[in-house]
Amino acid sequence: MDLGSPVGDAQPVVNGNHTPAKVDLKFPTTGNMKLLIIGAGARGNAYAQAITESTDACVYAVADPIRQKREALGRKYIWKDNEPTTGQNFGDWKEFLNYESLRRKRREAGELAGLGVDGVFICTLDETHAEIIVGLAPLNLHLMSEKPLATTLDDCLKIYRSLRPSHAGSPKAIFSIGHVLHYSPHNMLLRKLLVQDRAVGEVLSIEHTEPVGWWHFSHSYVRGNWRKESVTAPSLLTKSCHDIDLLLWLLCSPPPGSKDPPHSPTHVASFGSLKYFKRSRKPGLAGDATNCLSCPAEKECMYSAKKIYQESFLALGNAGWPVHIVDPEIEDLLEVKGMNWAVERLRLRLAEDYTNSTPQEKISRRPWFGRCVYESDNDVCDDQVVTLNWEDDPLPRNRHISMADRLRGRGAKTAVFHMIAQTEKQCERRGRIYGSEGEIEYDSKMIRVYDFATSKAEVHYPHQAGGGHGGGDAGLTRHFVHAMEAVERNAVPVEEAQMTHVGCTIDDVIRSHAMIFAAEEARRKGTVVDWPRWWQENVASAMQEVQE
Repeated sequence: MDLGSPVGDAQPVVNGNHTPAKVDLKFPTTGNMKLLIIGAGARGNAYAQAITESTDACVYAVADPIRQKREALGRKYIWKDNEPTTGQNFGDWKEFLNYESLRRKRREAGELAGLGVDGVFICTLDETHAEIIVGLAPLNLHLMSEKPLATTLDDCLKIYRSLRPSHAGSPKAIFSIGHVLHYSPHNMLLRKLLVQDRAVGEVLSIEHTEPVGWWHFSHSYVRGNWRKESVTAPSLLTKSCHDIDLLLWLLCSPPPGSKDPPHSPTHVASFGSLKYFKRSRKPGLAGDATNCLSCPAEKECMYSAKKIYQESFLALGNAGWPVHIVDPEIEDLLEVKGMNWAVERLRLRLAEDYTNSTPQEKISRRPWFGRCVYESDNDVCDDQVVTLNWEDDPLPRNRHISMADRLRGRGAKTAVFHMIAQTEKQCERRGRIYGSEGEIEYDSKMIRVYDFATSKAEVHYPHQAGGGHGGGDAGLTRHFVHAMEAVERNAVPVEEAQMTHVGCTIDDVIRSHAMIFAAEEARRKGTVVDWPRWWQENVASAMQEVQE
């Protein structure tokens, strides 16, 4: 598990108080870290913004097979009104790999080789992460992969083997994962209150909910790229992997600087299914319609694609997310040619549909944003509960330490996680933590701590940082860049920089992802998984082979 809280950055705010290529001279040849963004979609742009606004690093290059997306990100963050120089504009990650390999050969031969990058943000579709990370691993570049790490346990372990040196050697580069919840001021304070300040004593139970948002779920997990397990992965992995990771961070990891082992769960169970977005829920008025633009129930249906994308966003002048996910060119059309052109383009995209004669491969490989939510080919859970159980696990006997102290932070406890689609709030996590001395209530903006002994409550309002995930995008980016700088500028060993700034290792990432695969096995089989045994049988031996 993650063994510490990221440090070396601005602290949370409590109660409103701050606790041969042509060289483009716009970019430094030394000093600032230069970063490549692979994947110029929503997450690629989010990290590009975070790099630009929250660090001294620069976005130096972009790789994406869709020219419009690639050039849009490049114009906004890289070459601006100029033309891209050699080494800044790639059609895909393989093109970058070929360029960088040749550049290094030229440099080794004493030839002019142009500029390279120091690190890479991998922001492509989940199922492509493994191939990209394994392919780039020999370059020893610092890597940040968007979550999830991969869509299968086998691919996660392939990544582990590619990044973890054999024979217990030290890693050669920083690795980070897009578990942005670790880095928001809210959650950093929440962990401090629980683990360091022990604000409620011993944690006994936690209830944590991720409210996805009623229309957001339909956008991404019914009509969008993450709707089918066979193409991507279960929604517990694609949507909620950083929630499970957050729970493990809060409940398993000892305080920063501690050498105590993590307190690992003993059992995991899960229940969930696709409850609502299916044909049996389809309104009778809709009849045989499969597309919103030709549906007789469109005006009465709250999931109308016209209502969501056109009336709620584009008509108000917002052509960003989620509209630009439907078609990335709509933003430019709105700016250059006006609203009518943008609406026409949107309606054209929403009208796209398929029939029973359409090849399944064509249906599965792309989103269908105008498709009826009750007639889609989605199969991922829209409602799921995961229960984690811990038993007493005291530290080894020591005549100078009482049993109560040996059990500090390592006592029996339970965590219940709930992912639900039909909610008003959109991804604003909330929960309650029950301790031996008090209770905590949180909702992504506020943390209320109630003390049993004094019958008083203290309310904290952590700084609401800008950007995505309550400042988590910017926080993760800063910590990753700080780790890179520590290694490249100050010759800090990679392992030290990894723990000091990133706060977790590739081993920790594998553990949290493995927990999700175990939970999914429990859900599918209707069983309770013995976590230590499952870990030993499915993961530990594969990791041990690398370390020996």
